[in-house]
Amino acid sequence: MDSQMVGVLISLVSGLVGGNVGGMVAKAKSMGPLWNSILGALGGIGGGQLAGMLGGLESLGQGGNVGISGLVGALLPIIIGALTKKKAA
Repeated sequence: MDSQMVGVLISLVSGLVGGNVGGMVAKAKSMGPLWNSILGALGGIGGGQLAGMLGGLESLGQGGNVGISGLVGALLPIIIGALTKKKAA
C-alpha cells in the first residue's frame, strides 16, 4: 500500500475517533454518533492534508498526522453542532 494512502487512512481513523471524543466532551453540541463520526472523519482528512501542505509536521512524522487529524476531527463536529443548534433555537 502506498505511503500516502496510509497517511490518509490514519487521518481518517484519527478524525473519526476525534469526532466521537469531541461529541462526548461537548454533549450539548454533539450531533450524535453518526454525524460526529462523519464530520470527524472529514475533519481528520482535511486537517491531515492541510498540515501536509503547510509542511510544519514533517519532523513529527505520523504522530503529528494523528494529532492534528484527531484535533480537527474533534473540533469540526463541535463547531458545526454549535452553529446548527444556535440556528435552531
